[in-house]
Amino acid sequence: MEQDSGVKLTALKVDGGMVHNETLMQFQADILGVPVVRPVVAETTALGAAYAAGLAVGYWSDPDDLRRNWQVDRTWQPAMGDSSRAALYRGWKKAVGRAMHWVDERES
Repeated sequence: MEQDSGVKLTALKVDGGMVHNETLMQFQADILGVPVVRPVVAETTALGAAYAAGLAVGYWSDPDDLRRNWQVDRTWQPAMGDSSRAALYRGWKKAVGRAMHWVDERES
Protein backbone atom coordinates (compact mmCIF):
# COMPACT_ATOMS: atom_id res chain seq x y z
CA MET A 1 0.00 0.00 0.00
CA GLU A 2 2.81 2.38 0.84
CA GLN A 3 4.51 1.79 -2.53
CA ASP A 4 1.29 2.31 -4.49
CA SER A 5 0.07 5.35 -2.58
CA GLY A 6 3.32 7.01 -1.57
CA VAL A 7 1.82 7.49 1.90
CA LYS A 8 3.51 5.96 4.97
CA LEU A 9 1.14 3.73 6.95
CA THR A 10 1.08 4.93 10.57
CA ALA A 11 -2.02 3.02 11.71
CA LEU A 12 -4.62 0.68 10.23
CA LYS A 13 -8.25 1.54 10.93
CA VAL A 14 -10.36 -1.58 10.53
CA ASP A 15 -14.04 -2.32 10.12
CA GLY A 16 -16.37 -5.23 9.37
CA GLY A 17 -17.14 -8.51 11.08
CA MET A 18 -13.56 -9.72 11.41
CA VAL A 19 -12.65 -6.84 13.74
CA HIS A 20 -14.07 -8.90 16.59
CA ASN A 21 -11.37 -11.55 16.05
CA GLU A 22 -8.83 -10.16 18.48
CA THR A 23 -6.14 -12.66 17.44
CA LEU A 24 -6.40 -11.45 13.84
CA MET A 25 -6.25 -7.79 14.91
CA GLN A 26 -3.09 -8.43 16.94
CA PHE A 27 -1.55 -10.40 14.07
CA GLN A 28 -2.22 -7.54 11.65
CA ALA A 29 -0.57 -5.08 14.04
CA ASP A 30 2.41 -7.43 14.39
CA ILE A 31 2.83 -8.10 10.66
CA LEU A 32 2.34 -4.48 9.59
CA GLY A 33 4.33 -3.01 12.46
CA VAL A 34 1.69 -0.33 13.09
CA PRO A 35 -1.22 0.04 15.53
CA VAL A 36 -4.55 -1.47 14.46
CA VAL A 37 -7.52 0.63 15.53
CA ARG A 38 -11.08 -0.68 15.88
CA PRO A 39 -13.87 1.92 16.07
CA VAL A 40 -16.87 1.73 18.39
CA VAL A 41 -19.10 1.22 15.33
CA ALA A 42 -17.56 -1.77 13.57
CA GLU A 43 -19.66 -1.51 10.39
CA THR A 44 -18.23 1.78 9.17
CA THR A 45 -18.86 0.99 5.50
CA ALA A 46 -22.63 1.15 6.03
CA LEU A 47 -22.19 4.09 8.37
CA GLY A 48 -20.19 5.91 5.68
CA ALA A 49 -23.06 5.53 3.22
CA ALA A 50 -25.45 6.97 5.80
CA TYR A 51 -23.05 9.83 6.50
CA ALA A 52 -22.75 10.60 2.78
CA ALA A 53 -26.55 10.73 2.48
CA GLY A 54 -26.74 12.97 5.55
CA LEU A 55 -24.17 15.34 4.06
CA ALA A 56 -26.07 15.40 0.76
CA VAL A 57 -29.36 16.45 2.38
CA GLY A 58 -27.75 18.88 4.83
CA TYR A 59 -28.24 16.85 8.02
CA TRP A 60 -24.47 17.15 8.63
CA SER A 61 -22.95 20.54 7.93
CA ASP A 62 -19.49 19.30 6.94
CA PRO A 63 -17.13 16.30 7.20
CA ASP A 64 -15.73 17.60 10.50
CA ASP A 65 -19.12 16.81 12.10
CA LEU A 66 -18.61 13.21 11.01
CA ARG A 67 -15.02 13.01 12.27
CA ARG A 68 -16.20 14.05 15.73
CA ASN A 69 -18.56 11.05 15.80
CA TRP A 70 -15.78 8.50 15.16
CA GLN A 71 -14.54 6.92 18.40
CA VAL A 72 -11.92 4.30 19.16
CA ASP A 73 -13.06 1.07 20.80
CA ARG A 74 -9.70 -0.69 21.00
CA THR A 75 -6.16 -0.38 19.65
CA TRP A 76 -3.66 -3.24 19.21
CA GLN A 77 0.04 -2.32 19.27
CA PRO A 78 2.70 -4.27 17.37
CA ALA A 79 4.45 -6.73 19.68
CA MET A 80 6.44 -8.87 17.21
CA GLY A 81 10.14 -8.44 16.63
CA ASP A 82 11.53 -7.46 13.24
CA SER A 83 13.18 -10.85 12.60
CA SER A 84 9.98 -12.77 13.33
CA ARG A 85 7.99 -10.39 11.13
CA ALA A 86 10.47 -10.80 8.26
CA ALA A 87 10.45 -14.62 8.56
CA LEU A 88 6.65 -14.77 8.49
CA TYR A 89 6.54 -12.43 5.50
CA ARG A 90 9.05 -14.59 3.61
CA GLY A 91 6.89 -17.65 4.37
CA TRP A 92 3.77 -15.86 3.15
CA LYS A 93 5.44 -14.85 -0.12
CA LYS A 94 6.63 -18.44 -0.59
CA ALA A 95 3.08 -19.77 -0.03
CA VAL A 96 1.63 -17.26 -2.51
CA GLY A 97 4.24 -18.24 -5.08
CA ARG A 98 3.38 -21.92 -4.71
CA ALA A 99 -0.35 -21.19 -4.98
CA MET A 100 0.01 -19.25 -8.24
CA HIS A 101 -1.59 -21.02 -11.20
CA TRP A 102 -3.03 -23.67 -8.87
CA VAL A 103 -6.13 -24.06 -11.05
CA ASP A 104 -5.70 -24.74 -14.73
CA GLU A 105 -7.64 -22.09 -16.66
CA ARG A 106 -9.34 -24.82 -18.70
CA GLU A 107 -10.90 -26.13 -15.47
CA SER A 108 -12.38 -22.81 -14.34
